[in-house]
Parts: sequence; C-alpha cells; structure tokens
Amino acid sequence: MKNIFKSKVVWITGASSGIGEALVYEFAKRESTIIASSNDMAALERVKASCKDRAGLINCVPFDLSEMSGIEETVKQQVEKFGRIDYLINIGGVSQRARIEETPLWLDRKIFEINYFGTITLTKAVLPYMIQQQKGHVLATSSISGRFGFPLRSTYSASKQALHGFFETLYLENKKSNIMTSVIIPGRVKTSISVHALNSKGYEHGKMDDGQNGGISPEKAAQTIIKGIEKNKHEILVGSNELTLLHIRRYMPWLFFKIADKISST
Repeated sequence: MKNIFKSKVVWITGASSGIGEALVYEFAKRESTIIASSNDMAALERVKASCKDRAGLINCVPFDLSEMSGIEETVKQQVEKFGRIDYLINIGGVSQRARIEETPLWLDRKIFEINYFGTITLTKAVLPYMIQQQKGHVLATSSISGRFGFPLRSTYSASKQALHGFFETLYLENKKSNIMTSVIIPGRVKTSISVHALNSKGYEHGKMDDGQNGGISPEKAAQTIIKGIEKNKHEILVGSNELTLLHIRRYMPWLFFKIADKISST
C-alpha cells in the first residue's frame, strides 16, 4: 500500500506514553514529520530519542490539557515552522475510578477540562489552518464507555460521549473543505490509563485494572488506528472481544444492562 503519511505533518497529544507513544513510532517509520505533545517534556524527549535516525522528524511541544491558555500562539508557531498540519490526533486524556456520590463537582469539571475542553481547544486552534489549506484530518479519542455508562467512570464516560457530538458536527460543517474527522474508540489496551485514573479525592488510582492488563498492546492499537485513518473511517474501534459490548448495547440494551449489573461498582 502507498505510504500516504510520508512528509505529512502529524500532531499527536498524549505522545509520551501508551497509544500516543506507539503512534509516534508508527508515524516515524512512515517518514512523517511529528509534533509530539504531552505534559511531560522529559518523557517526550525519551520517545524522540527512541526513534534514533528518525528523531530529526520529531518536534517536542509540551503543554497541559487542563491549562490551554496560549495554545493559539503555540499552534501558529508550529504552522510557521512546518507550513501546515495534516493530521491532529488527540490522544491525551485522563480516566476515573470513583462513584458519582463520592465525586466532588470540582473533579467532574477537571476531568471535562482535560478530556473535552482541552481536546476541542487545540482542535479549534488548528481548524482554521486546515480550512485555509483545504484539507486535514482530526481525530479524537473516546472509549467504549464513551458509548454507554460504566461503573466508576461517570464523568469520564460523559466527557468522552461529548466528543462524539462535537467531532461529528465538525465533520458535517467542514466536509466541503476536505476535512475528515474520526473518533477512536478503544476498549482494553494495556496502558497506564487505569493507574493514572483519578479517584474521588483527585489522586491517582495507582492500580492496573485486570481487564486493562489483559488488553491488546499499544503497538497493536496504533496499527489499528493507522489502518482506520487510511480507510477514512469515522469511527475506529480498537480492542478485542470487549468491543462486542458496543453491538450488544445498540441492538440488545436489555442484555447490556444485565451484563453491566454484574460489574463491580465499589
């Protein structure tokens, strides 16, 4: 298959670990120019160094999704440096492990600030340049729990569900400008997302979920995402057998709730 990513400018958030890191390596192999972002500059530099002879294609741009002031200037600088942005892949985010009645409102707002507002703030800063160049592809990362409720993930689930509405609308409003959008829907991927998930006090959960531990590798997830981009899929499903829940929820909601009732909520 033709390498459609060669010399393209690809901006990846959450690039210092997990799926984001794996995507950096995959795009480096494809000779893309990569803007790698997260809130951990040291980890970004590690990822860049791991690309060895491709490291020169990677520009590390750190920022925190919970504090996006000045992002318009950051985007402007990257466009001036590289001339364009062909792909924006929003991977960065945070999960949750807390019951609704134990979660203070400030924590609900924090999760939304990172997962929803941080993602759309960067997207809105990049969008005018894609409209000007009359081409681009923007991706956001949801979750299978971005398609249904799930115990201990109320605000995480809600913030991910909100992304679907935003990015579907973005596509419908801008398809005449040749701008494509995709929503990545991961199931179980073996990353540290459950370790860094926030508990009811706003601290890290600190444990790897059993389901997460048995998930597919970030490398396999990244490869699935790239195949989805190549095929211009609006939704890119990433995972294994757990993805069946999406179809059960859609076509047999009674069965979904029967299954979900057995999931621990403590």
